[in-house]
Amino acid sequence: MLSFGQPVAGLDYFDRPAAFGVVENAQGEIALVRVSKPGKPPYFDLPGGAVDGVETEPEAVVREFGEETGLVIAVDRLIVAVSQYFLKSDGQPVRNFGGVHGARELGVDPALKVEDDHELVWLDPRDAVVALRHDAHAWAVAAWMRRG
Repeated sequence: MLSFGQPVAGLDYFDRPAAFGVVENAQGEIALVRVSKPGKPPYFDLPGGAVDGVETEPEAVVREFGEETGLVIAVDRLIVAVSQYFLKSDGQPVRNFGGVHGARELGVDPALKVEDDHELVWLDPRDAVVALRHDAHAWAVAAWMRRG
């Protein structure tokens, strides 16, 4: 597993199993979420998040895509397993660890979207590599682009 970010000395990081996805549209752009929290600058992430309970990583990616974007997707393959040390927008120290998965869009169901602070945006993958908040996500997109 590739590790990104550096833990800040003196902070106790919560290990959080997480999974994310890369979905490409017909124009060759990939889905990102633009996250806007009050009083903070917006940032871009790959759609995804915590793996809940006995959920598998692919199940988590499907659920999180729906909650964050309203897209219905199917997961096809693991791109890379990564971990990322970071501070959440509320300041909580977290180490996400798990897979970034290649997936495809099956449709849209606006009723799935429940995270009002997440907005679906489509970016060229090269622009996404620069825009993404987490180095682990940028690395995964670069690995996805090199798939051949």
